[in-house]
Parts: sequence; structure tokens; C-alpha cells
Amino acid sequence: MIAQQIAFGILAATMVLASLRLVTTKNVVHAGLLLAVVLGGAAGIFVLLAAEYVAVVQILVYIGAVVVILLFGTMLTRARIGEDTDLDNDQRWLAAIVALFMLGVTGTVLWQGFRHAGGDGKVHLNGVQRAAQVSDLIFGPYGIPFEVASVLLLAALVGAVAIARRD
Repeated sequence: MIAQQIAFGILAATMVLASLRLVTTKNVVHAGLLLAVVLGGAAGIFVLLAAEYVAVVQILVYIGAVVVILLFGTMLTRARIGEDTDLDNDQRWLAAIVALFMLGVTGTVLWQGFRHAGGDGKVHLNGVQRAAQVSDLIFGPYGIPFEVASVLLLAALVGAVAIARRD
């Protein structure tokens, strides 16, 4: 149990540092790569929670698709690769207030959801025990929205190529 807590601490610290650097960087490519680090840390936390299926989906969908499309879109549209000083604005205080509000909402939801955990400290999942059951629950009723999202990502990549080849 101690090793899992140490691994969680390392993953959480890495994710916090990468996310802080992500929102403060002025380089778009570095932001895409830092996003991959944060999403990879989330996959690592899913592995620690024994949710290997969700971790693999996290890696395949988010890191394998979203970040790659973000990076290819950035490179194909000939956006500035170096530092860009125009990426800053004067809304930091509003962003900090919204972030604190969201932290409070997330903390409240987690507290309400986990305060009724079993006496052993584990949350019982009403009979869902295998990855096959989880995939049936996810992709059964939501198969069409999943495919629509994949077509949307493909359209974004094709659009980036079309914009890059405009000249």
C-alpha cells in the first residue's frame, strides 16, 4: 500500500507541475507535449486504481489521438513554433477565481460521493467487475457518439492539412 501511495504522489506532483507549466508556457508545441504528460499521468493513476481498461483508453484516445492531432494541426498550419508573446492576457484574476470555484465544486462532489464508501474504505460498484462489462456499459449506448467524435477529430486533421496546403 505504501508503494501505491508513493507512486500516486509522484504522478500527482508530475501532473501538477506539468499542468502549471502547460498554462504558463508561451510555446504551443511545448504546451501540446506537456498536455501529453498530464494525460499520461492520469492514465498512470487509472492503473493505480486497477482500472487498466480506462488507462488504455486514456492512452489511446487522449494521448494517441487528441494530442497527436493538436501537434499535427500546429505543425501543419504553420503556426509560430517559438515563443509567442501574444498568448497572454489580463484575465488571470478571473481565471484564478473560476479555478478556485471549480476546486470547491469538485471537492464537494467527491466528498458527497465517497463519504458513503463501504466500511473497508472502498467504493462498491454495483456488480461491475470486469473490463468487458465496463466496455459494454460505455460503448453500448454511446457507440454512435464515440464514432461521431472520431469523425470530428478526422475532420479537424483534414482541415489542418487543407489550410496548410492553401498556398
